Amino acid sequence: MSLRARFTDDLKTAMKAGQSEKVGTIRMITAKLKDVDIASRARGEDQVSDEAVISMLRGMIKSRTESAAMYARGGRPELADKENAEIAIIRAYLPPDLDDATIEAAVREAIERTDATSMKDMGKVMAALKQQFGAALDPARASAVVRAQLAA
Repeated sequence: MSLRARFTDDLKTAMKAGQSEKVGTIRMITAKLKDVDIASRARGEDQVSDEAVISMLRGMIKSRTESAAMYARGGRPELADKENAEIAIIRAYLPPDLDDATIEAAVREAIERTDATSMKDMGKVMAALKQQFGAALDPARASAVVRAQLAA
């Protein structure tokens, strides 16, 4: 089942169950998806792929994480809790995260495959990782491991 179909099914289920927070978050996701689809039309695409949707979801999580931290620092824990609840709902649509050992092994292999020797080669390594894992790869976690291994 595609992510778009899951959004629709989950929205209907949440509406029937009276889960207003989940309904609001899924509607926010679908609105953002429509914006991304409209932007992709300028590039000649009709709809974005599930991989692009996953990237969009990761961006939504990142912005909510930053907002939750700002709310917590600003003494607004109720707003931080709301952001964290949205993060949990959005995270349910992401593929399971790769464990640290898998990422480290894949980074070592990608560094060997691309003959990377310095930080200048980070782009090549990240491209190889994205090609290997696709949407399952969390670029932020992977780039931190790549930086650490190339700096060593």
